[in-house]
Amino acid sequence: MTVVKRNNVHIVGDGPVTMIFSHGFGCDQSMWRCLAPTFQDRYRTVLFDLVGSGASDLSSYDRRKYGTLHGYAADILEILDETANGPTVFVGHSVSAMIGMLAAIHDPDRFVANIMVGPSPCFINDGRYSGGFTRSDIEGLLETLENNFLGWSSTMAPAIMGAPGQPQLSEELTNSFCRTDPDIAKHFARVTFLADHRAELALVSTPTLIIQSNDDLLAPVSVGEFMHRKIPGSRFALVENVGHCPHLSAPGASLDAIQSFLRDLHI
Repeated sequence: MTVVKRNNVHIVGDGPVTMIFSHGFGCDQSMWRCLAPTFQDRYRTVLFDLVGSGASDLSSYDRRKYGTLHGYAADILEILDETANGPTVFVGHSVSAMIGMLAAIHDPDRFVANIMVGPSPCFINDGRYSGGFTRSDIEGLLETLENNFLGWSSTMAPAIMGAPGQPQLSEELTNSFCRTDPDIAKHFARVTFLADHRAELALVSTPTLIIQSNDDLLAPVSVGEFMHRKIPGSRFALVENVGHCPHLSAPGASLDAIQSFLRDLHI
């Protein structure tokens, strides 16, 4: 099984810098359709599906390997070994923002920029840290998902997407959730929502942009601000958007933030 087949990798465009896009929970690479094409004239763009998602090879899903986000970070580095011929800009949504961060910490010389869209290092409140949910909130969410995956997907996807003026996006995310293998989704959800990578934020040396919606059920503004304080030299861009997917529901504002960031880095 090649890495390209395992992760359903697609490469478009060419350039001295590679830009790799990594999707969030319950999604696939199609979620980047509003942003990725903009960069194909200047960069070698790489899109792929996390193992267990989209059109990836489901037989490659190893619960032990993917029992932490480090397993996915290792995959990122393998994909880049096969597809990148220069420095890399990583663009990750939600949990993939953390995956990209871990990959860059492991191999910082490979990455020239890390763009995080709606990231959260920890969803659970802890002392003065406000992640948006109590431990019992998350346990209840996971229990509901375990007992009724399709019902959970139909309820949660519209709440996560937000975008009240664009109901087709909520329908799209619901369908995406429902297409995911339930057993894999349940495992990945537990890994995602119980992860805590706050301690690694201070280890980041890659120039980092944090794009945050001003109204996000999963990642409140306080989380983005916390990350901005903890990641040395990071930039924080707050976009006006209801929901967790500003790359879909507010692509113009997201694109402006990314282009400004890359322009200032001369990438």
